[in-house]
Amino acid sequence: MTTTIATTDALKQSKIAILGYGSQGRAHALNLHESGLDVVVGVRAGGKGWTQAQADGLRVAEPADAVKGADLVAVLTPDMVQPALYAEAIAPNIKPNAALLFAHGFNVHFGQIKPRADIDVILVAPKGPGALVRREYEKGHGVPCLFAIEQDASGHAREKVLAYAAGIGGARAMLIETHFAEETETDLFGEQAVLCGGATELVLQGFETLVEAGYKPEVAYYECLHELKLIVDLLHEGGLAKMHQFVSETAQYGDLTRGPRVINDETRTRMREVLAEIRDGRFAKEWVAEYEAGNGNYNAMKQRDLAHPIEQVGLALRARMPWLNPAGA
Repeated sequence: MTTTIATTDALKQSKIAILGYGSQGRAHALNLHESGLDVVVGVRAGGKGWTQAQADGLRVAEPADAVKGADLVAVLTPDMVQPALYAEAIAPNIKPNAALLFAHGFNVHFGQIKPRADIDVILVAPKGPGALVRREYEKGHGVPCLFAIEQDASGHAREKVLAYAAGIGGARAMLIETHFAEETETDLFGEQAVLCGGATELVLQGFETLVEAGYKPEVAYYECLHELKLIVDLLHEGGLAKMHQFVSETAQYGDLTRGPRVINDETRTRMREVLAEIRDGRFAKEWVAEYEAGNGNYNAMKQRDLAHPIEQVGLALRARMPWLNPAGA
């Protein structure tokens, strides 16, 4: 693991265009602005992002206008809208030797965006959601960031990417150098095999196993979904050591002897298959085709997930747990 110290000096005289004002866009724009950098937010006139950015005290412009004259353009819109945004607003307007920055390498790595040869192409990926990036910055801290350089047309891409990472607070925590392929492929794998696909499927299969064996759905919900947060929090705070410290010896013995029977060599084989499909571009090709076809399959699968009995049980149980959504939170 490598760490890097950085300051915002390389961007002190630069104009930075932030395209998109969602979770990451808002956090980046405000943090950079409060770091003393010149920021303009590129969003659709009259839209929610436009109104919010103005209310936050930032300059706003249509995306194409924000790009014109910018020394660094940060693309912080959803993955699937980025190729059209690049073609329509960025490519015709970004000046030579300017930097084009992404927070996720999907479109560049899989060829959905092919940046001009006369611009820098860089990446800064905070390892946390935008709200956390903003909250930690306001506290005087930061969220660790990955950074990468794909294309160095100006000869100064490294200074720019490190200055941007410093401007959003990442240098206060940790900056880890990577490359577009590594960031993209590991991010997709984590989402699919562990964090989203793996974890949620494990929860659903556990819930269904208990219910089909005759146990109450409410009890199954608590054991397979609700209490998952307790374990994840322990893992997040102190790794396996803290989990073992705070769960019972019975739980530890069950973990060590039964866990490998559920998640085993066959699971690892499936994980390798998922990773192979990411690395050779099959997943990207499938997802792009699904999006371009109107997301029919995606929407149907998502609706099946939301209609699962665990959702109905959980809705009723969470209504009796006011601490999950305290007033004003």
